Amino acid sequence: MSAQNTLRNIAIIAHVDHGKTTMVDKLLTQSGAVQSHQQLAERAMDSNDLEKERGITILAKCTSVDWKGTRINIVDTPGHADFGGEVERILSMVDGVVLLVDAAEGPMPQTKFVTIKALELGLKPIVVINKVDKPDARPDWVIDQVFDLFVALDANEDQLDFPVLYASAKQGWAARSLDDDRTDLTPLFETVLDKVSPPEADTSGPFRMLVTTLESDPYLGRILTGRIESGTIAVNRTVKGLSRDGKQLESGRLTKLLAFRGLKREPVETASAGDIVAIAGMTVATVADTICDPSVTEPVPGRPIAPPTMAMTVSVNDSPLAGREGDKLTGRMIGDRLEREAESNVAIRVTESAEKDAYEVAGRGELQLGVLLETLRREGFELTVGPPRVLFRKDEKGQRIEPMEEVQVDVDEEFSGVVVEKLGLRKGEMTQMAPSGGGKTRIVFDIPSRGLIGYQGEFLADTRGTGILSRMFTGFAPYKGPIPGRRAGVLISAEQGTAVPYALANLEERGPLFVSPGDPVYGGMILGEHNKGNDLEVNPLKAKQLTNFRASGKDDALKLTTPVRRTLEEALAYIQDDERVEVTPKSIRLRKAILDPHERKKDKRKRDAEEAA
Repeated sequence: MSAQNTLRNIAIIAHVDHGKTTMVDKLLTQSGAVQSHQQLAERAMDSNDLEKERGITILAKCTSVDWKGTRINIVDTPGHADFGGEVERILSMVDGVVLLVDAAEGPMPQTKFVTIKALELGLKPIVVINKVDKPDARPDWVIDQVFDLFVALDANEDQLDFPVLYASAKQGWAARSLDDDRTDLTPLFETVLDKVSPPEADTSGPFRMLVTTLESDPYLGRILTGRIESGTIAVNRTVKGLSRDGKQLESGRLTKLLAFRGLKREPVETASAGDIVAIAGMTVATVADTICDPSVTEPVPGRPIAPPTMAMTVSVNDSPLAGREGDKLTGRMIGDRLEREAESNVAIRVTESAEKDAYEVAGRGELQLGVLLETLRREGFELTVGPPRVLFRKDEKGQRIEPMEEVQVDVDEEFSGVVVEKLGLRKGEMTQMAPSGGGKTRIVFDIPSRGLIGYQGEFLADTRGTGILSRMFTGFAPYKGPIPGRRAGVLISAEQGTAVPYALANLEERGPLFVSPGDPVYGGMILGEHNKGNDLEVNPLKAKQLTNFRASGKDDALKLTTPVRRTLEEALAYIQDDERVEVTPKSIRLRKAILDPHERKKDKRKRDAEEAA
């Protein structure tokens, strides 16, 4: 039997929190890829700290299991549309997909996003209805929803004739019907071997491999991962790198060839067409480039990546507190790190801004940009970040068009009114509204991307934390007109020093505060929200006046309300055009873009005059 016949390449697709990474854990343990005496961390594929904390998959990762003599390469794909750049590249490496759907929720927008990409590539899905052991499971309804989704996505007849399995990833079993024995995942393994074709690959042709992911290793240097399209490769062979347009980038020798075995990458001497491998030895080639034999002149065609839809300005931290918490402060260091990120993540675009030591970072959405900033602050960077904004375009007629998203909301019936009202104010158009069972209503909107900036926190407050909001980029549409922003003004510090309890107690009546007693503050820093629509400069250092006179009564102890502490994404969504977020390894502070009050007033007069003109 040829090497190709004993090989399968599959991707697992699922919405956030539908059990995809847990399923991979069970596949690893039941196949013997992870020995019983080894300790397997929960959600082992979410190896990134941010992935573990947020409970989402951000980076696409490969693993491999052996089942009765057949090696199955499994790719764990991100379930969030903001990381679609990962998804689009990764799906080109596989021959089949396992679509994991929650037995209660059914297919969600982000399931839809990745499924669109898979169906376009002609991949045939295996549908697994997960969490059928939950009391609110409704598998028959979910299968109908999946079929309707495939029909809406123009699936062909082969794709519509999909096999269905019922499973509980947490308990580690799958079954072909709800009446079958629930023992282990053998039915899933057998279905993959039966329904997913071995890779079609030309082992006799010259070596060619399309790079889909890139990472850096302190010992091996650049590690490029991809699927071998044709030929065979061995360690120490001379290869070259071709760009997407066929230009030769470099020539080099492969110093290491790594194959996926369980959770580890193990060195191998040779690999052939159809296999997914990682190679080291190249210094210039990057994602979407082709690594090939020196005789090859045509690159492997790569999938076009959808362009960024949102951008923000990242610059050096120029506040009076700069340099106290981080060790990477200069514009050059920030620029180099952002360039490295753009190199490995093709969905991110970095350009130099007109401002000094500032860079324009464009990506797919708030979550992707927030994750990038969180990664940088954990690496020791200090940054000043402007508000996220959508990237407008012009159509053939020169009209302005903007990115649109489909938003699916699942809420208790009592909260549906406030959600419809709020999204209506943000230019959302309701396209569907129907009860989804269990006292919940499912509402679908078409809405501009800019209408969703900052809405997540408001949505959770309006639905008492019970609502689920999912979104998916759908394309560009004519500009929908202005959307009202934050109405309230802010309280701005007029002094630099340490916030005093007495001063903050007097400021509480002005609006909710963002700082605590003892926090360092500086002129131009935002201390809280003003109850009225205008900005107000205040003194947070003002202490109680001491005199020689005894008070007739005892002073009451000050009782301050707990300040509002915003996460990085919440802070970015809160600020307006003339405000910035100061991001350091330990702190997230809000501030005005111009700290000097006189310069700030001049700038406001200038902007008001421009708007009037």
